[in-house]
Order: sequence, then C-alpha cells, then structure tokens
Amino acid sequence: MPPEAFFERAWTRRELLRAGGVAGLAVTGAAVLGGARALPAFAADSKYKTVALPFSSDLYASPDPQRFSMILQRPTKGGIAYVSGPKVEVRFRGPGGDWTEFTKLSLDTEGLPKGRGVYREAFTFADAGDWKGQAKFPGGKTDFTFPLPATAAAPVPGDAAPRAASPTTTDSLGVNPICTRKPMCPLHSVSLSDVIGTGKPVAVLFATPALCTSAYCGPVLDEMLEIMTPYQDRVTFVHVDIYKSLSNATPAPTVQAWNLPSEPWLYGVDGAGIVTARLDTAFGKTEMTALFDGLVS
Repeated sequence: MPPEAFFERAWTRRELLRAGGVAGLAVTGAAVLGGARALPAFAADSKYKTVALPFSSDLYASPDPQRFSMILQRPTKGGIAYVSGPKVEVRFRGPGGDWTEFTKLSLDTEGLPKGRGVYREAFTFADAGDWKGQAKFPGGKTDFTFPLPATAAAPVPGDAAPRAASPTTTDSLGVNPICTRKPMCPLHSVSLSDVIGTGKPVAVLFATPALCTSAYCGPVLDEMLEIMTPYQDRVTFVHVDIYKSLSNATPAPTVQAWNLPSEPWLYGVDGAGIVTARLDTAFGKTEMTALFDGLVS
C-alpha cells in the first residue's frame, strides 16, 4: 500500500511540537505558525520506510514558477533520521490535468545542518484546487496531494512589502527577547518601517533560533551572518524573531503584519519597497546568495 496522502489541516505550533506523527512518522514540514494552512506529514506503509515530505508552506495558483521544496525522512527506533543525498525526482498533476514529466530536484546542503539538505526546484502551479504529486528516489516513492489556494498568504514577488515596524534594541514593540539567538545577532538596530522603500534594498530574515520546530531557523540565520558582509554597503539586513516571548506561541506584530504561515522566511525587497524574491522553510548559501545578488544587480 502506498503512503496515504497528507491532509489539509490548520496546525498550531503547539500541535506540531506535541505530534508524534502518523504511523510513527514525525510531523515536520514547515514549522507552522498558529492557525495557518500548511503541508503536514503523511502516514507511511512501513514504520521504517523513507518518505519524501513536501516542505513548501505557501504555494498558490499562479502562472509564474514557484519554489517547491522537499526533504527526505526515515523513522527509526531512535527517532527521525534525515536522508540527504539520494537523487529525487517529482511530478505533479493539477485539477483535471495530466501528469507532468518527472523533474530532478536540486539538493542544497551548504549552510544547512549536516545531513539535512533540502531538495528544491521551480515549478508552475497554474490552477487552484487539489493537486497530486509523486516523488521517486532510490528504493522508494511517495505519493502526496496538496490543496492549492487561489492566493498566497504572505507577500509574493511584485507585491509592496508591508511597512510595519520591527522590534529594535530601542523599541521592542512588546517582544521579549527581540532575538532568540545566543549571542544576539546584530541585525536589530533599525526598524523595517524606517528602511523599506527608502531607496536601499532590504533583506529581512524571519526566524526564531530558540523556538523553531524544524530546527532550520538558527542555521539559516548563522549562514546569513556569514555571507552578508560583501553586500552590507548596498543592502540593509534585518532579522525579525517570530514570537512575542519564549513562553507563548503568539507571533510578533511584524510577523502578523506580513501574515507569515511558517518559519523561517527570507525576503528580498528592492529600494522602492517591492518584494523581489522570497524563500521559505529551509534554504542554504546558494539560494541566499542568489537572492542578495538579485537585490544589487
């Protein structure tokens, strides 16, 4: 019996932390904020079978290509083991349509936790409705379905970026701590409300190192701090942590203003305040560098 299709549900962050998964498979996917639609995991027919998990959190109907991401996981007696390295190909079938050809996904590992690379590629999902997908890799395959809404939850390229303020060292906006990285990162000196649309591009990373349920937030923030130096005179870099405190799951006001359905997110915004690119859930050096290059080209 093939794996069951994963199902549509609003997962809160606490549910994700609580969940032991279906048929022994942990619920990971995107680290989902309270009440948001996402792509949870699905049941496997074998307790120890490798499965491919869709990892994108805000796909929507569009004639433009979108980044689709995926990870491989294998349940073990000791917990979840990530699988990173095998060739993975995917195909899709839209509502009432035919299957596409299988396409090989690129694997990014640099700047990501060891053994936890992310597979990704750009695909066009033109029509809203229920989509089917199939991933194949050495020794197995995974069938899945996902509901595709007509519009995205969060800002997309071409949208005006929200001008909401972000917590800074001089105005926390009621967020405590404003940075859960240890030590605190240096990207909290300016507010997004003061830099977006002022002529200089902005790169803003929404990530919570201490509370990230997928454990990708800390590594992507660390990687951005490592690679941003050549761009700092031409791009303003800002980090926004996700939650108002360490003790509850209420999103910070900036996160609410951007209507982010998951964590982490990296946005590129041009000097006029228009979103140029976005990355979600897990992304490494290659994709971050490409986003920064796009801001200064």
